[in-house]
Amino acid sequence: MRICLLVPSAYGMRGDVRSVVNLAGELAERHDVEILSVRRHREKPFFPVVPGVRMSWVIDARPGVRHLLPRGQMRTEVALWRRLRTLKADVLVTTRPGLGVQAARHAPREMVRLAREWGRPPVPGPIRKFYPRLDGVVTATEASREEWDRLLEEKVPVTLIPDALPGGPWPRSRMDNRIVAAGGRLIPVKSHDRLIRAFAVVADKRPDWRLRLYGAGPEEKRLRALVGSLDLHNHVYFMGTTSDLTGEFAKASIVATTSRTEALGMTVIEAMSSGVPVIAFDSPRGPGEFVTHGRSGVLVPEGDGEIEAYASALLALIDDERRRRALAAGALGAAAAYGAPSVAVRWEKLIASASRGA
Repeated sequence: MRICLLVPSAYGMRGDVRSVVNLAGELAERHDVEILSVRRHREKPFFPVVPGVRMSWVIDARPGVRHLLPRGQMRTEVALWRRLRTLKADVLVTTRPGLGVQAARHAPREMVRLAREWGRPPVPGPIRKFYPRLDGVVTATEASREEWDRLLEEKVPVTLIPDALPGGPWPRSRMDNRIVAAGGRLIPVKSHDRLIRAFAVVADKRPDWRLRLYGAGPEEKRLRALVGSLDLHNHVYFMGTTSDLTGEFAKASIVATTSRTEALGMTVIEAMSSGVPVIAFDSPRGPGEFVTHGRSGVLVPEGDGEIEAYASALLALIDDERRRRALAAGALGAAAAYGAPSVAVRWEKLIASASRGA
Protein backbone atom coordinates (compact mmCIF):
# COMPACT_ATOMS: atom_id res chain seq x y z
CA MET A 1 0.00 0.00 0.00
CA ARG A 2 1.29 3.48 -0.88
CA ILE A 3 0.87 5.89 2.02
CA CYS A 4 1.67 9.61 1.82
CA LEU A 5 1.97 11.75 4.97
CA LEU A 6 1.59 15.45 4.10
CA VAL A 7 3.20 17.93 6.51
CA PRO A 8 3.91 21.69 6.33
CA SER A 9 7.61 20.99 6.87
CA ALA A 10 9.29 17.73 7.79
CA TYR A 11 12.50 19.60 8.54
CA GLY A 12 11.55 21.44 11.72
CA MET A 13 11.80 20.65 15.43
CA ARG A 14 8.17 20.12 16.38
CA GLY A 15 6.37 17.42 18.30
CA ASP A 16 3.94 16.76 15.46
CA VAL A 17 6.84 16.23 13.05
CA ARG A 18 8.39 13.80 15.52
CA SER A 19 5.12 11.88 15.73
CA VAL A 20 4.80 11.67 11.93
CA VAL A 21 8.40 10.49 11.53
CA ASN A 22 7.88 7.78 14.16
CA LEU A 23 4.67 6.56 12.52
CA ALA A 24 6.19 6.63 9.03
CA GLY A 25 9.13 4.53 10.15
CA GLU A 26 6.88 1.80 11.53
CA LEU A 27 4.47 1.80 8.55
CA ALA A 28 7.45 1.54 6.19
CA GLU A 29 8.08 -1.96 7.56
CA ARG A 30 5.05 -3.14 5.57
CA HIS A 31 4.15 -0.35 3.12
CA ASP A 32 5.55 2.12 0.60
CA VAL A 33 5.67 5.30 2.72
CA GLU A 34 6.42 8.88 1.67
CA ILE A 35 6.62 12.01 3.80
CA LEU A 36 5.66 14.94 1.58
CA SER A 37 6.77 18.29 2.98
CA VAL A 38 5.14 21.44 1.62
CA ARG A 39 8.37 23.32 2.28
CA ARG A 40 11.96 22.23 2.61
CA HIS A 41 14.15 24.82 4.33
CA ARG A 42 17.19 22.79 5.32
CA GLU A 43 19.36 20.01 3.93
CA LYS A 44 18.33 17.24 6.34
CA PRO A 45 15.29 16.70 8.59
CA PHE A 46 15.85 17.61 12.24
CA PHE A 47 14.64 14.18 13.36
CA PRO A 48 16.28 11.09 11.80
CA VAL A 49 14.14 9.35 9.19
CA VAL A 50 14.59 5.62 8.58
CA PRO A 51 15.96 4.72 5.12
CA GLY A 52 12.73 2.98 4.10
CA VAL A 53 10.76 6.27 4.15
CA ARG A 54 10.95 8.46 1.04
CA MET A 55 11.26 12.21 1.54
CA SER A 56 9.88 14.70 -0.99
CA TRP A 57 8.78 18.33 -1.02
CA VAL A 58 6.65 20.80 -2.93
CA ILE A 59 8.71 23.97 -2.48
CA ASP A 60 12.48 23.96 -1.94
CA ALA A 61 13.07 27.00 0.27
CA ARG A 62 16.71 26.31 1.07
CA PRO A 63 19.01 29.34 0.78
CA GLY A 64 20.47 29.71 -2.70
CA VAL A 65 17.83 27.63 -4.51
CA ARG A 66 16.47 29.47 -7.55
CA HIS A 67 12.75 29.46 -8.40
CA LEU A 68 10.95 30.08 -11.68
CA LEU A 69 7.97 31.67 -9.94
CA PRO A 70 8.14 34.52 -7.43
CA ARG A 71 8.07 33.61 -3.73
CA GLY A 72 4.82 33.87 -1.81
CA GLN A 73 1.78 32.07 -0.47
CA MET A 74 0.06 31.93 -3.85
CA ARG A 75 3.05 30.20 -5.46
CA THR A 76 3.05 27.63 -2.66
CA GLU A 77 -0.68 26.96 -2.97
CA VAL A 78 -0.54 26.56 -6.74
CA ALA A 79 2.39 24.16 -6.46
CA LEU A 80 0.57 22.17 -3.77
CA TRP A 81 -2.63 21.95 -5.83
CA ARG A 82 -0.68 20.59 -8.79
CA ARG A 83 1.12 18.06 -6.62
CA LEU A 84 -2.07 16.83 -4.98
CA ARG A 85 -3.90 16.40 -8.28
CA THR A 86 -1.13 14.16 -9.65
CA LEU A 87 -0.27 12.36 -6.40
CA LYS A 88 0.21 8.62 -6.79
CA ALA A 89 -0.83 7.09 -3.49
CA ASP A 90 -3.50 4.85 -2.04
CA VAL A 91 -3.73 6.81 1.20
CA LEU A 92 -3.12 10.49 1.98
CA VAL A 93 -2.83 11.68 5.59
CA THR A 94 -2.72 15.44 6.19
CA THR A 95 -1.45 17.04 9.39
CA ARG A 96 -2.94 20.55 9.45
CA PRO A 97 -6.48 21.87 8.90
CA GLY A 98 -5.29 23.95 5.94
CA LEU A 99 -3.74 20.90 4.30
CA GLY A 100 -6.85 18.86 5.01
CA VAL A 101 -8.97 21.41 3.16
CA GLN A 102 -6.60 21.32 0.18
CA ALA A 103 -6.66 17.51 0.15
CA ALA A 104 -10.46 17.51 0.25
CA ARG A 105 -10.56 19.90 -2.71
CA HIS A 106 -7.75 18.63 -4.91
CA ALA A 107 -6.57 15.09 -4.06
CA PRO A 108 -8.02 12.27 -6.22
CA ARG A 109 -11.29 10.98 -4.79
CA GLU A 110 -10.36 7.34 -5.25
CA MET A 111 -7.62 7.87 -2.67
CA VAL A 112 -8.35 7.32 1.05
CA ARG A 113 -8.00 10.81 2.53
CA LEU A 114 -7.57 11.22 6.28
CA ALA A 115 -6.89 14.36 8.35
CA ARG A 116 -4.66 13.99 11.41
CA GLU A 117 -5.57 16.77 13.86
CA TRP A 118 -4.07 17.89 17.16
CA GLY A 119 -5.69 21.23 17.92
CA ARG A 120 -8.73 23.28 17.08
CA PRO A 121 -9.07 24.75 13.56
CA PRO A 122 -8.41 28.52 13.47
CA VAL A 123 -11.21 29.11 10.93
CA PRO A 124 -14.00 26.49 11.20
CA GLY A 125 -15.93 27.59 8.08
CA PRO A 126 -13.75 25.86 5.45
CA ILE A 127 -13.52 22.80 7.69
CA ARG A 128 -17.30 22.39 7.83
CA LYS A 129 -17.56 22.96 4.07
CA PHE A 130 -14.80 20.67 2.77
CA TYR A 131 -14.05 18.03 5.45
CA PRO A 132 -17.22 16.00 4.65
CA ARG A 133 -15.39 15.04 1.44
CA LEU A 134 -12.70 13.28 3.49
CA ASP A 135 -12.84 9.67 4.66
CA GLY A 136 -12.09 10.48 8.27
CA VAL A 137 -10.47 12.63 10.92
CA VAL A 138 -7.98 11.23 13.42
CA THR A 139 -7.24 12.93 16.75
CA ALA A 140 -4.61 12.21 19.41
CA THR A 141 -6.76 12.76 22.52
CA GLU A 142 -10.32 12.07 23.62
CA ALA A 143 -11.03 15.75 24.29
CA SER A 144 -9.96 16.62 20.76
CA ARG A 145 -12.06 13.77 19.33
CA GLU A 146 -15.17 15.10 21.05
CA GLU A 147 -14.40 18.63 19.87
CA TRP A 148 -14.02 17.59 16.24
CA ASP A 149 -17.16 15.46 16.45
CA ARG A 150 -19.15 18.53 17.52
CA LEU A 151 -17.56 20.72 14.87
CA LEU A 152 -18.27 18.31 12.02
CA GLU A 153 -21.71 17.32 13.36
CA GLU A 154 -20.88 13.62 12.78
CA LYS A 155 -20.73 14.13 9.01
CA VAL A 156 -17.21 12.62 9.06
CA PRO A 157 -16.07 9.73 11.27
CA VAL A 158 -13.64 10.93 13.94
CA THR A 159 -11.28 8.34 15.42
CA LEU A 160 -8.89 8.53 18.36
CA ILE A 161 -5.38 7.19 17.68
CA PRO A 162 -2.54 8.38 19.94
CA ASP A 163 0.79 9.68 18.73
CA ALA A 164 3.56 7.17 18.17
CA LEU A 165 6.78 6.97 20.13
CA PRO A 166 10.02 5.97 18.40
CA GLY A 167 10.57 2.29 17.91
CA GLY A 168 11.97 0.55 20.98
CA PRO A 169 13.84 -0.35 23.00
CA TRP A 170 13.63 2.98 24.79
CA PRO A 171 16.36 4.34 27.03
CA ARG A 172 15.42 4.07 30.69
CA SER A 173 16.31 6.36 33.56
CA ARG A 174 18.19 4.90 36.51
CA MET A 175 16.49 7.54 38.64
CA ASP A 176 19.71 8.40 40.44
CA ASN A 177 20.54 11.82 38.94
CA ARG A 178 19.43 14.93 40.78
CA ILE A 179 18.07 16.44 37.59
CA VAL A 180 14.69 17.86 36.62
CA ALA A 181 14.32 18.07 32.82
CA ALA A 182 11.90 19.96 30.59
CA GLY A 183 11.61 19.86 26.81
CA GLY A 184 9.77 21.70 24.06
CA ARG A 185 9.89 24.87 22.05
CA LEU A 186 10.57 27.99 24.07
CA ILE A 187 7.30 29.75 23.23
CA PRO A 188 4.72 31.53 25.42
CA VAL A 189 2.16 28.70 25.56
CA LYS A 190 4.76 26.39 27.11
CA SER A 191 5.04 28.79 30.09
CA HIS A 192 8.62 27.92 30.97
CA ASP A 193 8.68 31.07 33.11
CA ARG A 194 6.34 29.35 35.57
CA LEU A 195 8.75 26.42 35.82
CA ILE A 196 11.77 28.66 36.37
CA ARG A 197 10.02 30.61 39.13
CA ALA A 198 8.97 27.38 40.83
CA PHE A 199 12.47 25.99 40.55
CA ALA A 200 13.85 29.06 42.29
CA VAL A 201 12.04 27.80 45.41
CA VAL A 202 13.46 24.30 44.86
CA ALA A 203 17.02 25.58 44.36
CA ASP A 204 16.84 27.50 47.62
CA LYS A 205 15.86 24.39 49.61
CA ARG A 206 17.59 21.65 47.59
CA PRO A 207 20.62 23.37 45.99
CA ASP A 208 22.08 20.05 44.78
CA TRP A 209 19.26 19.63 42.20
CA ARG A 210 19.48 21.08 38.68
CA LEU A 211 16.95 22.04 35.99
CA ARG A 212 17.78 21.31 32.34
CA LEU A 213 15.74 23.01 29.61
CA TYR A 214 15.84 21.39 26.15
CA GLY A 215 14.63 23.38 23.16
CA ALA A 216 14.86 26.74 21.44
CA GLY A 217 12.52 29.52 20.45
CA PRO A 218 11.62 33.20 20.68
CA GLU A 219 11.22 33.08 24.49
CA GLU A 220 14.83 32.08 25.13
CA LYS A 221 16.21 35.58 25.64
CA ARG A 222 13.45 36.48 28.11
CA LEU A 223 13.84 33.19 29.98
CA ARG A 224 17.60 33.64 30.26
CA ALA A 225 17.01 37.10 31.69
CA LEU A 226 14.60 35.61 34.23
CA VAL A 227 17.20 33.03 35.26
CA GLY A 228 19.68 35.87 35.76
CA SER A 229 17.29 38.00 37.80
CA LEU A 230 16.56 35.04 40.10
CA ASP A 231 20.29 34.23 40.44
CA LEU A 232 19.80 30.71 39.09
CA HIS A 233 22.88 30.56 36.82
CA ASN A 234 24.24 27.53 38.69
CA HIS A 235 20.88 25.75 38.85
CA VAL A 236 19.11 26.20 35.48
CA TYR A 237 20.80 25.17 32.23
CA PHE A 238 19.71 25.84 28.65
CA MET A 239 20.70 22.65 26.83
CA GLY A 240 19.69 23.65 23.28
CA THR A 241 17.86 21.43 20.82
CA THR A 242 18.16 17.67 20.52
CA SER A 243 16.73 15.07 18.17
CA ASP A 244 16.88 12.51 20.99
CA LEU A 245 14.73 14.02 23.72
CA THR A 246 13.86 10.55 25.04
CA GLY A 247 17.53 9.84 25.62
CA GLU A 248 18.03 13.14 27.42
CA PHE A 249 14.98 12.56 29.61
CA ALA A 250 16.51 9.21 30.61
CA LYS A 251 19.27 11.17 32.34
CA ALA A 252 16.73 12.86 34.62
CA SER A 253 14.72 11.73 37.64
CA ILE A 254 11.75 14.07 37.07
CA VAL A 255 10.34 15.66 33.90
CA ALA A 256 8.49 18.92 34.44
CA THR A 257 6.03 20.66 32.15
CA THR A 258 4.16 23.88 32.82
CA SER A 259 2.32 24.21 29.50
CA ARG A 260 -1.04 25.95 29.49
CA THR A 261 -2.22 23.52 26.82
CA GLU A 262 -0.80 20.24 25.56
CA ALA A 263 -2.96 19.08 22.66
CA LEU A 264 0.17 17.43 21.31
CA GLY A 265 1.74 15.49 24.19
CA MET A 266 4.93 14.13 22.59
CA THR A 267 7.11 15.63 25.32
CA VAL A 268 5.00 13.99 28.02
CA ILE A 269 4.83 10.54 26.45
CA GLU A 270 8.56 10.63 25.60
CA ALA A 271 9.24 11.31 29.28
CA MET A 272 7.03 8.40 30.33
CA SER A 273 8.73 6.07 27.85
CA SER A 274 12.03 6.86 29.58
CA GLY A 275 10.59 5.67 32.87
CA VAL A 276 10.50 9.15 34.39
CA PRO A 277 7.52 10.58 36.33
CA VAL A 278 5.97 13.76 34.96
CA ILE A 279 4.86 16.73 37.05
CA ALA A 280 2.51 19.15 35.30
CA PHE A 281 -0.23 21.70 35.78
CA ASP A 282 -3.72 20.26 35.49
CA SER A 283 -4.76 22.75 32.82
CA PRO A 284 -7.65 22.33 30.35
CA ARG A 285 -6.51 20.30 27.31
CA GLY A 286 -3.28 19.84 29.20
CA PRO A 287 -0.99 16.98 30.27
CA GLY A 288 -3.87 15.45 32.21
CA GLU A 289 -4.81 13.89 28.84
CA PHE A 290 -1.69 11.73 29.20
CA VAL A 291 -0.69 11.69 32.89
CA THR A 292 -2.71 9.87 35.55
CA HIS A 293 -2.25 11.64 38.88
CA GLY A 294 -0.67 9.34 41.43
CA ARG A 295 0.10 6.61 38.89
CA SER A 296 2.38 8.04 36.20
CA GLY A 297 2.96 11.54 37.55
CA VAL A 298 1.66 14.48 39.53
CA LEU A 299 -0.91 17.07 38.44
CA VAL A 300 -0.92 20.46 40.17
CA PRO A 301 -4.02 22.71 40.18
CA GLU A 302 -3.72 26.02 38.35
CA GLY A 303 -4.84 29.35 39.82
CA ASP A 304 -3.98 31.38 42.88
CA GLY A 305 -0.70 30.30 44.42
CA GLU A 306 0.09 27.99 41.51
CA ILE A 307 3.84 28.66 41.50
CA GLU A 308 4.13 27.85 45.21
CA ALA A 309 1.94 24.75 44.75
CA TYR A 310 4.09 23.54 41.85
CA ALA A 311 7.29 24.12 43.81
CA SER A 312 5.85 22.21 46.77
CA ALA A 313 4.90 19.30 44.51
CA LEU A 314 8.41 19.25 43.05
CA LEU A 315 9.99 19.28 46.50
CA ALA A 316 7.70 16.51 47.71
CA LEU A 317 8.75 14.33 44.77
CA ILE A 318 12.43 15.21 45.21
CA ASP A 319 12.30 14.20 48.88
CA ASP A 320 10.49 10.89 48.33
CA GLU A 321 12.63 8.56 46.24
CA ARG A 322 10.33 5.60 46.82
CA ARG A 323 7.37 7.53 45.40
CA ARG A 324 9.43 8.75 42.45
CA ARG A 325 10.35 5.19 41.54
CA ALA A 326 6.77 3.99 41.89
CA LEU A 327 5.54 6.77 39.59
CA ALA A 328 8.38 5.99 37.15
CA ALA A 329 7.18 2.40 36.89
CA GLY A 330 3.63 3.64 36.29
CA ALA A 331 4.86 6.03 33.60
CA LEU A 332 6.71 3.26 31.79
CA GLY A 333 3.62 1.08 31.84
CA ALA A 334 1.43 3.90 30.50
CA ALA A 335 3.88 4.57 27.66
CA ALA A 336 3.33 1.10 26.19
CA ALA A 337 0.07 2.28 24.58
CA TYR A 338 2.08 4.75 22.49
CA GLY A 339 4.55 2.28 21.03
CA ALA A 340 4.92 2.65 17.26
CA PRO A 341 3.93 -0.97 16.41
CA SER A 342 0.58 -0.81 18.24
CA VAL A 343 -0.19 2.70 16.96
CA ALA A 344 0.61 1.69 13.36
CA VAL A 345 -1.76 -1.30 13.61
CA ARG A 346 -4.58 1.04 14.62
CA TRP A 347 -3.86 3.22 11.58
CA GLU A 348 -3.85 0.17 9.31
CA LYS A 349 -7.23 -0.97 10.65
CA LEU A 350 -8.68 2.52 10.11
CA ILE A 351 -7.32 2.66 6.55
CA ALA A 352 -8.74 -0.80 5.78
CA SER A 353 -12.13 0.25 7.12
CA ALA A 354 -12.08 3.53 5.14
CA SER A 355 -11.08 1.63 1.97
CA ARG A 356 -14.05 -0.71 2.30
CA GLY A 357 -16.38 2.24 2.84
CA ALA A 358 -15.06 4.15 -0.19
